[in-house]
Amino acid sequence: MDDDQLRSAANPGSPEEDNVTVLVGYKPSPEGTAALRRAISEASRSGERLVVLNSGEEPVDNEGPVSVEIVQDALDGLLAEAGVEHEIRQLTRSDNPAEVILDTAGEIGASVIVIGIRRRSPVGKLLLGSTAQRVLLEADCPVIAVKT
Repeated sequence: MDDDQLRSAANPGSPEEDNVTVLVGYKPSPEGTAALRRAISEASRSGERLVVLNSGEEPVDNEGPVSVEIVQDALDGLLAEAGVEHEIRQLTRSDNPAEVILDTAGEIGASVIVIGIRRRSPVGKLLLGSTAQRVLLEADCPVIAVKT
């Protein structure tokens, strides 16, 4: 059984579409970059469209916030160069990333969600919550968690 057949078997109630979609949660960080690379690879391999949920107003390496336009332009150029059909959606600071990822996955009928994860202490998870944990537990489709 190949990956596509396994995905279909794991998600039998999903809508069959001619153009299925890979969804990636992205922020300009090592974890976000790793997730984006894997999502591009997954979309290229399967011929699927890629939807990027960008939270590009996060600080990068303590250099301060990055403008949304700069991040979106860089993402668009990278995805176009990779030859991947794509759409970039922008999160706002008030958005709950896990909710947006889960809602978008349902809206677009995502075949897979790709997220980046990083090591956190149990106390850090307790105090700050975990977007990755919520997506892994609540998603209705397979989730690829890319560890950096």
